[in-house]
Amino acid sequence: MKQLDQLDALPLGLRYVLVVGMFDGVHRGHRRVLETAVRAAADLDALPVALTFDPHPAAVLRGASPPLLCDPAEKLEHLAATGIGLAVVCPFDARFAEQSPAEFLHRVAAGRELRGVVMSSETAFGRDRAGTETAVRELARELGFSVVHVDEARQGGQRISSTAIRRALAAGRLAEARRLLGRDYAVIGEVVHGDARGRQLGYPTANLDFTDPVVLPPDGIYAARVSWAGESILEPRHRALGVASLGVRPTFGVSGRTLEVHLFDFDGDLYGQRLRMEFVRRQRRERRFASVQALIEQMDRDSVRARRILG
Repeated sequence: MKQLDQLDALPLGLRYVLVVGMFDGVHRGHRRVLETAVRAAADLDALPVALTFDPHPAAVLRGASPPLLCDPAEKLEHLAATGIGLAVVCPFDARFAEQSPAEFLHRVAAGRELRGVVMSSETAFGRDRAGTETAVRELARELGFSVVHVDEARQGGQRISSTAIRRALAAGRLAEARRLLGRDYAVIGEVVHGDARGRQLGYPTANLDFTDPVVLPPDGIYAARVSWAGESILEPRHRALGVASLGVRPTFGVSGRTLEVHLFDFDGDLYGQRLRMEFVRRQRRERRFASVQALIEQMDRDSVRARRILG
């Protein structure tokens, strides 16, 4: 999949079908829309193009954006996996937000063959989100493209959305988040130096630091799958199983929330690596222990249980 970082960089003369969205998480609902765009493009002998944004529009429109469900680089790989041929990561600023739906569509169609725009009942773009499906159908007649409707995706009567997934994760409902995403929830962080306390306890850990705020489930101990390195995030060079600790480490009175993961059967230097960690199952809450020895004994039990969960 090719990538552009400016909307106006779309090649002149391009024959394409467009789908617009933040696509945070690239969940099952997103994939339904994206795969519809791919099929529509095939029917129209056109290229399926996804337009997404950086930063999140909420950062500009409301002054704060929600924590991310998906690392930006991983998001692009998920887009490519649906068959999207070109992704445009468009800078979102106040000027972009002020475009009317008509201005936006004239801009993307100018000098190009815009053959279709894929939308659901929830899709809206342009100033004040005025570019609803009904409004875009009016503009489609003027500009000569078709509007391809996609029914919203639902799971057990619930609409699949990034907001619903954030709520499920915040409440610790990993199984629900997995059903809505279509995969285990994962974060990507850079391994940074910690206080080396895990190594002193016989459980060396990789401490993860995040460039942008990410969604994290409740504090506790988790069975985890970890991967890193290679040219592709989704097809990494290295994989490992492990047990992760998310929280404030109350036994040692540490302040500040941290995520650290112990990798089974691994002894190497990971500092500076970007690790992708899947939260597979929460094993227990974080708690304070009366002694370091009691903590180590619990860590032994946590590791045995995590290995059993992960197979």
